[in-house]
Amino acid sequence: MTERGHGLPRGIQILSAIVLLAIGGIHLFLVFDGVGGVLGVLFILNAIAGIVLAIGMLALHGRLLKLATVLGLLFVIASLLALVLALTVGLFGITETWSFTLVPETIVVDAIGVVVLAIASIFALRSRRAT
Repeated sequence: MTERGHGLPRGIQILSAIVLLAIGGIHLFLVFDGVGGVLGVLFILNAIAGIVLAIGMLALHGRLLKLATVLGLLFVIASLLALVLALTVGLFGITETWSFTLVPETIVVDAIGVVVLAIASIFALRSRRAT
């Protein structure tokens, strides 16, 4: 069920990487679609973080994989929380609307990401206790 003895099933690793790439890809797409200024810079950093974390999910082992898994979960939660704040009370002076490009899709991808990365984190952290 697990590969390389790290306690995290390979399928969950791959699914986690896909979700992280999707979140990073959405933000990169929005930059190319015209989001600029400070928000554009933050979106580029978000895209880079998503790509780096996805690579980490697939390439790292042991404690570094556990760290990447937990950081991935925190990254996805932060992405979802930032969007929810922008949709409700505003974030950094920016108020978002549901009709803006990819907002509903981003909510769905981020919510799925929270579930997937939470499961991955449970597997990763549970394996530490067993060893």
